[in-house]
Amino acid sequence: MIPVGTEAALLDSWDYFLHLAMVLTPLFIGASFLVGLAQEYLPPERVEEMLRARDHGSGNVLAAGLGAVTPFCSCSTVPVLAGLLGAGAPTGMAFSFLLASPIVNWIAVFLLFGLFGTGVTVAYVTTALLAAIVAGLIIGTLDLDGYIKDVRITAGGREIATDGGTSASATADAGGCSECGATATNRTHKERVTAAGEGALSFFRDTLPYIAVGIAIGALIHGAVPAEFLQRIAGPGNPLATPIAALAGAPIYVSISGMLPIAHSLTEAGIPIGTVIAFVIGGAGISIPNLILLNKLFERRLLAIYATTVVTIGITVGVLFNTVFAGLL
Repeated sequence: MIPVGTEAALLDSWDYFLHLAMVLTPLFIGASFLVGLAQEYLPPERVEEMLRARDHGSGNVLAAGLGAVTPFCSCSTVPVLAGLLGAGAPTGMAFSFLLASPIVNWIAVFLLFGLFGTGVTVAYVTTALLAAIVAGLIIGTLDLDGYIKDVRITAGGREIATDGGTSASATADAGGCSECGATATNRTHKERVTAAGEGALSFFRDTLPYIAVGIAIGALIHGAVPAEFLQRIAGPGNPLATPIAALAGAPIYVSISGMLPIAHSLTEAGIPIGTVIAFVIGGAGISIPNLILLNKLFERRLLAIYATTVVTIGITVGVLFNTVFAGLL
């Protein structure tokens, strides 16, 4: 016998699933198209070239901005980071790029806009970018160069070294990611737009399982999990809710597109928006796949500093949303 209320909860979850799917699908494809265009016109090599000429300070601002508008997947973000460090870029500037890349990107911006509206999106992007810049400036004052490993990484047809400041060409393509290959520089604008469109549809197909899982979890939270239960754990009555949320995002993170539907369901259940944002930032920045890749480049102490910085940013931005922005958004 089906428990009383179960059928209604499942129907509510199904309606919410369809609603999120209809809202997020066109936004995700549109954002993926813009990501593809960014990669056509700003490939990793170009990003490295632009940042190498900058110093500590203005370089942090540019690095955070490029990290946001060139959201390479993790398998190419780390080689770009290695190329910057190998070419002698300041560690703090490289950190501004590294921090902004997973936390602020066009896919996150589009999905945030569709789920939470303009105010939350603008506030999130502004505070997250400022946090990446400030964190990079602070890290740049520390003597951390000794904690960067001497490695050679082959990606996108290049061999990138962190030990000599040179990036040598390689004939092999690292593979492993549909977005990590070298971009042809002699394409026409029409060819670039066509490639970006095809890449967006391909990326959507590859990412669809993660989106579906995220929407499904969000729908179940919306329809089947009592709001009172969630509020006891992560509601405004728990002073540790925001720090715990920043840490809890990492082990369950799959992709930003899967996290945001869950985040929306949590806010619908009455969880403060700042606590939810801390959950998203922590998951995006210190996800297990991201840490595994960074472990190839950083010694454990520097890896710990990076993870601590991400959690601190998540908590800081979350507290700002729950206090300063609470009456404005």
